[in-house]
Amino acid sequence: MALTEMMIANPKVSIAIFSIAVTLISTLVQKKFTDQEHLRSLKKRQKEIQKELKKTKEPSLMQDLNAEMLHLTGLMFKSSMKPMFVTMIPFLILFAWLRGIYAPVLSSWIWYYIGYSVLASIVLRKVLKVA
Repeated sequence: MALTEMMIANPKVSIAIFSIAVTLISTLVQKKFTDQEHLRSLKKRQKEIQKELKKTKEPSLMQDLNAEMLHLTGLMFKSSMKPMFVTMIPFLILFAWLRGIYAPVLSSWIWYYIGYSVLASIVLRKVLKVA
């Protein structure tokens, strides 16, 4: 039995398998191409700022904290760009292929993919200790 025939015969199971595989690859690429310690320190500082924002009522301090939070968010976004560029083209090709297979069989395949992917991402990021 060919791969596409097996995928069509069990679409939800095969979507789950592809989703987990793609999420694993994406998570590993992200871990390899980002400075995990730096990201952890940025996230820690963001949590500290959030606590400070909840405590303060002073508008000027709130404005400064929000500016720092925005700066940290920009740094985190910038560091996530390299892994995205590494995976973007292969994943776009894969999604086009998957759409060609699943769209005629299961019109809501993308929602199954997204659901499985979110769950897999939560688990894999915890297990692999990705910031």
